[in-house]
Amino acid sequence: MGIFGLFSKKEKQTLDQGLEKTKQSVFSKLGRAIAGKSTVDDDVLDNLEEVLITSDVGVDTTLKIIHRIEERVAKDKYVSTSELNGILREEITSLLAENHTVDNDNWDLPSDHKPYVILVVGVNGVGKTTTIGKLAWQFKNAGKKVFLGAADTFRAAAVEQIQIWGERVGVPVIRQQMGSDPASVAFDTLQSAKANGADVVLIDTAGRLHNKIGLMNELKKIKDVMKKVLPEAPDEVMLVLDGSTGQNAFEQAKQFSAVTQITSLAITKLDGTAKGGVVIGISDQLKVPVKYIGLGEGVEDLQLFNNRQFVNSLFNE
Repeated sequence: MGIFGLFSKKEKQTLDQGLEKTKQSVFSKLGRAIAGKSTVDDDVLDNLEEVLITSDVGVDTTLKIIHRIEERVAKDKYVSTSELNGILREEITSLLAENHTVDNDNWDLPSDHKPYVILVVGVNGVGKTTTIGKLAWQFKNAGKKVFLGAADTFRAAAVEQIQIWGERVGVPVIRQQMGSDPASVAFDTLQSAKANGADVVLIDTAGRLHNKIGLMNELKKIKDVMKKVLPEAPDEVMLVLDGSTGQNAFEQAKQFSAVTQITSLAITKLDGTAKGGVVIGISDQLKVPVKYIGLGEGVEDLQLFNNRQFVNSLFNE
């Protein structure tokens, strides 16, 4: 990140470009919602509700935002449609802050212990292993010693992919044969990382959400085995979601939350979709902070999520 917590020019440009399709969609709809209106009345609010829902913000979160705007309109008596963008921006920023989605501005990790262990979950195809590789690059670029664990042992492609990422970014990957016990891989990874003074460990897991009981038991076993090496592990359970799937991503998030406790979110593929509003809805409904967003194919296109920068970019500020 840039100096004093500000985005660098390149990071801001990446964010603006990554959200371009969402911005075009939202603003074209917003323009139609207030066409011919000078003040925010019931018709405008009804139209705004439709804009937010069709922008994949989600019904419950949309109703919450509309209610807040209604309260402001009632309080101020007169709110012009020209003020609506600013009010909408303020309410969405406030909502994200309430859900503990903070203004991340660096790649620092807690200094009270190491390694910091991130268990990564998500269904196949959402960009989970790619996100792990990009995170490894970002952490290494920030001066951290990184270890990767290839615990998605049910897919040979997943193990090979994370091995390729390890070689690409220059970090060690702990792996076993396909079909090995994922908990055993996690155990070996933590032992090796601890012995070698690693700062951060990222562990890939299988994404077999169709077998919820099996997945729940597998994740519990991985966590239990981790604690034999590091009692506080995992420090974070990060769910990776594909932002381009809109409300399907939200459904996946709900299902994973029923299987295991999720403590952070990474939302990928926002650059290829007009469904960026899903970031707002998922964070609000799960009460889980968004920590990372994917805005392109490059390793540097995985960014720390900064709620103010995200909303400002969304509203062309």
